[in-house]
Amino acid sequence: MVKKPEVLAVIPARGGSKGIPRKNIRDFAGFPLLAYSIAAATQSHSVTRTIVSTDDAEIAEVGRQYGAEVPFLRPAEFAQDNTTDFPVFLHALNWLREHEGYTPDVVVQLRPTSPVRPTTCVDDAVNMLLSHPDVDSVRGVVEADQCPYKMWLIDQNNGHMNPLIGVEGIREAFNAPRQILPKVYWQIGHIDAIRVRAILDQQSMSGRIIMPLIMDPRFTVDIDNLRDWQQAEILVRQGGLDMVDPAKKRRPMPLKVKLLVMDFDGVLTDNRVWVNDKGEEMVAANRSDSLGLAMLREKAGVDCLVISKERNPVVEARCRKINVPCMQSVDDKAAALNRVMVEKGLKPDEVIYMGNDTNDLPCFPIAGFTVAPSDAHVDVLRRADLVLSHAGGHGAVRELCDILMTGLQ
Repeated sequence: MVKKPEVLAVIPARGGSKGIPRKNIRDFAGFPLLAYSIAAATQSHSVTRTIVSTDDAEIAEVGRQYGAEVPFLRPAEFAQDNTTDFPVFLHALNWLREHEGYTPDVVVQLRPTSPVRPTTCVDDAVNMLLSHPDVDSVRGVVEADQCPYKMWLIDQNNGHMNPLIGVEGIREAFNAPRQILPKVYWQIGHIDAIRVRAILDQQSMSGRIIMPLIMDPRFTVDIDNLRDWQQAEILVRQGGLDMVDPAKKRRPMPLKVKLLVMDFDGVLTDNRVWVNDKGEEMVAANRSDSLGLAMLREKAGVDCLVISKERNPVVEARCRKINVPCMQSVDDKAAALNRVMVEKGLKPDEVIYMGNDTNDLPCFPIAGFTVAPSDAHVDVLRRADLVLSHAGGHGAVRELCDILMTGLQ
């Protein structure tokens, strides 16, 4: 049997960042920045161990909370503004060998300041490296926006310009059409996969033979200042990128569901409201949802409950119509859900919660499984264990009921 290569992910995260103070544990689109790089390692198939190298106790604690090991605190001498990658990684490898007798085959560097990574990024880099025994490292790159063959150096003595570099076989490359010039690539901080022998024997973070992992430029986010931060958060919250996300560690569907708890607006309705001149409200609901809930209750023995922040006659009327108990005027949904579970003697893995907006998120860690309609708020979509194909008020509840009926039969 072939032994699986030992692949160590190292996330360097010092505490003394200057541009954005405490940036490595600052909230970034709902999670500490550090959590995205930890997720890139722990959600990959090839990484066998994940550690955070830091000089900071608070960063160490956050790292542990999100699934990384922090076996040591990095000495201050390796956590300065001008500290390069090499001494940080050499220290980590030496410490692990001396204290644990552990030496990996491959080291993966995941910088916290490049949080937007494709889901396959780590595995692609490691697999490329392992499939080429002569290669020392794989480095993430994108096609460069600027052409170095059209760049110049200015002589400080006479003010004359000289081309930065030329191209063999092309006279005056700086005057040539860009289309006939060689493509060039810019290295990015998203991923480096390095054989340990390159670090220890060649005293290098890349070695002599380097292969490129060419990445989609949409993922090329590197956070150095607040403007970078804000633009990157917008990119993440807009969705559309199949990126590594700390929220995507999905839990399995419970085997025995005893209670389905739902928000009302945006789940049993399409989240719109009509108001007449008397201030009376009307909403749109889906009849198939009510039929699904009836089957779930009668055939599978699953209790249903609505928890709503507002007190509204239309909520009470609709819940009475579909024979589902409702709790209204609930400011703290999480406390209400906890109370219901205690009263009914239910375990988390017997409860499903379905919500569509951010005020539902405090309930997500309490229930054993969480569900969102397809049109839920982006932060809810990211955290839900299951995202349905139907929108709220357009059959999302019925879709969930059908899934549960199939699984519980």
